[in-house]
Amino acid sequence: MADSEAAADLAAFTHLGEQVRAALSERGFTTPTEPQRKAIPPLADGQDGLVIAPTGTGKTETAMLPVFDALAGEDRFGMQALYITPLRALNRDMRDRLDWWGEQLELDIDVRHGDTTQYHRQKQAEDPPDVLVTTPETLQAMLTGKKLRKALGDVSHVVIDEVHELAASKRGAQLTIGLERLRELAGEFQRIGLSATVGDPGEVGKFLTGGRECALIEVDVGSRLDVRVRKPRVTDEDETLAAELASDPDLASHVRAIRDLVADNESTLIFVNTRQTAEALGSRCNALDLPIGVHHGSLSKEARIEVEDGFKAGELDGLLCTSSMELGIDVGRVDHVIQYQSPREVARLLQRVGRAGHRSDRLSSGTVLTTRPDDTLEALAICRRAHEGLVEPAEIHHGSLDTVANQIVGFVMDFGEIGARQAYEIVTRAYPFRDLGEETFREIVRELSGNRILWLDEEQDQLEKSGGSWQYFYANLSMIPDEETYTVSDVASGRTIGTLDERFVVNFAGPGETFIQRGEMWRIAEVDDEESEVKVSPIEDPAGEIPSWTGQEIPVPRAVAGEVGEIRGTVGESFADGASRAAVADDLADRYPTDEFTASEALDPLEKQIEADGPMPTGDRIVVESEPRSIVVNACFGHTTNETLGRVLSALLGQRTGSSVGMEIDPYRIELDVPRAVRGSDVVEILNETAPEHVAGLIELSLKNSDALKFKLAQVAATFGALKSWQSDSRFGRGRLLAALQDTPVYDEAVREVFHDDLSIDDAGDVLAGVQSEEIDLVTHSGHTPVGIDGRSSGKELLAPENADASVIDTVRERIQEDRMRLFCLHCQEWERTQEVRRIPDQPECPLCGSTRIAALNPWAEEVVEAIKTGEKDDEQEKQTERAYQAATLVQSHGKQAVIALAARGVGPHNAARIIAKLRENEDDFYRDILSQERQYARTQSFWG
Repeated sequence: MADSEAAADLAAFTHLGEQVRAALSERGFTTPTEPQRKAIPPLADGQDGLVIAPTGTGKTETAMLPVFDALAGEDRFGMQALYITPLRALNRDMRDRLDWWGEQLELDIDVRHGDTTQYHRQKQAEDPPDVLVTTPETLQAMLTGKKLRKALGDVSHVVIDEVHELAASKRGAQLTIGLERLRELAGEFQRIGLSATVGDPGEVGKFLTGGRECALIEVDVGSRLDVRVRKPRVTDEDETLAAELASDPDLASHVRAIRDLVADNESTLIFVNTRQTAEALGSRCNALDLPIGVHHGSLSKEARIEVEDGFKAGELDGLLCTSSMELGIDVGRVDHVIQYQSPREVARLLQRVGRAGHRSDRLSSGTVLTTRPDDTLEALAICRRAHEGLVEPAEIHHGSLDTVANQIVGFVMDFGEIGARQAYEIVTRAYPFRDLGEETFREIVRELSGNRILWLDEEQDQLEKSGGSWQYFYANLSMIPDEETYTVSDVASGRTIGTLDERFVVNFAGPGETFIQRGEMWRIAEVDDEESEVKVSPIEDPAGEIPSWTGQEIPVPRAVAGEVGEIRGTVGESFADGASRAAVADDLADRYPTDEFTASEALDPLEKQIEADGPMPTGDRIVVESEPRSIVVNACFGHTTNETLGRVLSALLGQRTGSSVGMEIDPYRIELDVPRAVRGSDVVEILNETAPEHVAGLIELSLKNSDALKFKLAQVAATFGALKSWQSDSRFGRGRLLAALQDTPVYDEAVREVFHDDLSIDDAGDVLAGVQSEEIDLVTHSGHTPVGIDGRSSGKELLAPENADASVIDTVRERIQEDRMRLFCLHCQEWERTQEVRRIPDQPECPLCGSTRIAALNPWAEEVVEAIKTGEKDDEQEKQTERAYQAATLVQSHGKQAVIALAARGVGPHNAARIIAKLRENEDDFYRDILSQERQYARTQSFWG
């Protein structure tokens, strides 16, 4: 170590008093870690600070040692310091870590959250601890308590852990105003933020301090990573394993790779992107009796603690987990981290792999196991960006109106009454609300007054508590949406399996549907909305079963997708210049952390693209490829930008044709199912002619009929007190709610939140501007290309083998053969019959007139049949009638094969025609294509009219 570094080491601890230094020696801390060396001097000097450092480098002590030093040996009254964490589980961990210091320094340290008993709360109010570990929501409640307000008046330090997690959420926006409410009580206090990953430290520092000066202490995270990207190679063992797992060899190779990596290390976290993937892989691990547990937020608290303790004790060698494990819950030492499939964001890779190498000077060791070409290229881009420290910026909720409403009620709970001007000034001291207009603030106040949540004295410009204030405030302590949670229970035993979110149940649940939880497969017997319960029975032999539900993807940022586009461009040029695949793979493996086999596998669709003379989509080239009824816009702009562009295209194409346009997006493609009359040139025309400044207005119009906005509107309305309670079923009348709230802050906030969470208006506008200035190339191609069709599988969660095995195909075939279809003669319009598909002849014909022009319709299509007979049709029946005639044309040309395709779920006439038109070697492939289309419909049905 250089003399200057050694001196800095010594200097860091010399900023602390004798009592704390003695405790440091007792604890065995002789040399400060890098973040402690950099941060302790300014923090001990009383400065506000944001400390960004890898997990396991002593961030907690970095923040708390200067705080302890300020408190030790002083006469103390009330609470002196708050340590705020986003998770209750972190509260427990922090309490355990800080207790030793409290004993050494004679400081009282306690924890408080929603589960703290009433007795313990009363005790804290009567005799406040010196340091309280709590959550943002509990702070909200404490600010209104008479005795606790007095205790909080002595706060001189606030530490916020995992500040990046809060900065990107409405919980964090609420906390920023909460801190300003605390400032009204305690005056100025020191603010310290801790995080392992922050992409824009300056912005997050302002978020923390309200825009005031903040010391930024950063320790390089990327240089501590040792991460490799691997696509498992299918071996002979995997062929055998596939039969045991009732899967294909490709999936078996993934499970085998996880098994081997876990065996090579003592303790391994296996991160996946959704709860469903955790369950799916968990079920395969269970089948092999591997010592690997499952951990995610839908499991009960007891189940989570059980696997945490088992992992910490060494009873489990691995833990399959989601983002629930990103935030530093203490599960003991972690040697290695596996990321299954691309982590989607640089921040997630750093958070997750950063968990390895705790309490040691080793590099954080990780492996990203990828499944498909896009997945591999994306992981490579993310790993490179992680090493460079190119972390995504925090998406702060600027100007969240329902957060303001929530906190205005907090003011009247704090003070009983408060001047509107004073309330406005407190709100706008918080960084996310610095630009909130005074008139907007008044509209929010009037909305709350109209909902009888508070009283507004217009003459005195005073806000006062009303009879509804208390009930509202304590029902809305959290900005996490008040979404119903359904209990999942086993019909036979009555035991609780876990929970499911309301939106999940509303969109997907129904008797007979299947899903995986706790690594086991279940079939739904009943959904009880009154009791918020999903009753299930276990599937004893899951071989051949296909889980019905998939998870929501983590969005890939534009910068990551753009780098994938750059890789494509470089690779495309190499192939075009005649380079061999081996040479290109070798070059890619030199530039990115992977091996030649993984690189070569990722290059497969790119090589085929060049061989087929297809234009290569890149970060600055959009390729629009089209076939009848299907258009793929290859666009490397990430999820939210593509979602926005896709909605613009589907809305404008729908207006032109008067028909619904189906849409599916991934970070690299926008796939559109369009009427036959739509061509790729129509898409090009829209991209060239749509003014960038019109994007927001077009999107807002398109949202008005969407479930996404109506669901969000109900949540926001509840936060404004416009609804005392709400349910998501049809009885609620969300359409009427939309009309009633159109010109209110409630509607404005619902739109803002959908824009913030799911869309990227500015980036979509930038893309349109780039196309129109020719900075982005826009080219067309007739027919689908290898890169274009690769999207059909590249972004999907691996819940079941994509190429279903024989038992799955038999299940699909049997199900369709047992389905019933309504046959109706369009020639004489006199004959109709409903019967099982298996009993329908190879070439249906009318027994009355002999015509083969037979429409194959759903059994419940009585209204369509009646509309055809009478000629009296509304707009929707007109569309259904057109589809009936299309179906009849298919049946006339292809007989029973058309009936089978039309009997599938969500397969209309034009998709049935596409399935039938494919050349195949055997009947299994026909059913495999039907299954693929059913899956696509399940994922995209929310976009259909």
